[in-house]
Amino acid sequence: MKLDITKGKIKEAAIQLMKECSSPSEVTSRKIAKKAGVQLAMINYCFGSREALLFSVFNEMTAYILENDPDFAAIIKSGISPKEKLKHLHYNIIVFLLDEFTFTKAITGYVLLNRDLTKALNSLPFVMEHYSGRRSLQECKLISYELSSMLQLAVYRHDELKELCGIDLKDREQLKRFVDMQVDLFLTDQK
Repeated sequence: MKLDITKGKIKEAAIQLMKECSSPSEVTSRKIAKKAGVQLAMINYCFGSREALLFSVFNEMTAYILENDPDFAAIIKSGISPKEKLKHLHYNIIVFLLDEFTFTKAITGYVLLNRDLTKALNSLPFVMEHYSGRRSLQECKLISYELSSMLQLAVYRHDELKELCGIDLKDREQLKRFVDMQVDLFLTDQK
């Protein structure tokens, strides 16, 4: 119980500091611990690292957004194809990643290099439903991982992507076309 309270204080401090900063590098473990009123070692004890803490906070924020967005919930419950649901999922997540770019910058390296790959991939159920047995579980996991990782990297480097390809992910119409194109590339209808 006391540990949960401490974790909550640390998470809240991290959120506040991330919202106030101009660069994620400003949000150090020391500053988080001071704002939370805990010993510095508690960050590593509770989360393993500053990056894991920020990733945990970010996951909770993302889950909250997706669970409480009535438009997204309606899409998931609708009768559209799993591929179309996946497009909506990634579009909504990317909008969030761009809107909370300070967090995105802080966690992308951690996500791409250190994320526990045994944890559920949000896109996996949609990929599996799309292929409905035509691909193995291993293949579906790989497709989910590759799609998510590629999209995260594209968001992280969205300014360079705009310069290189002329695709502005901050423009919602261009973002929608980009997500549609990427999902179509990864989820083919052929085996």
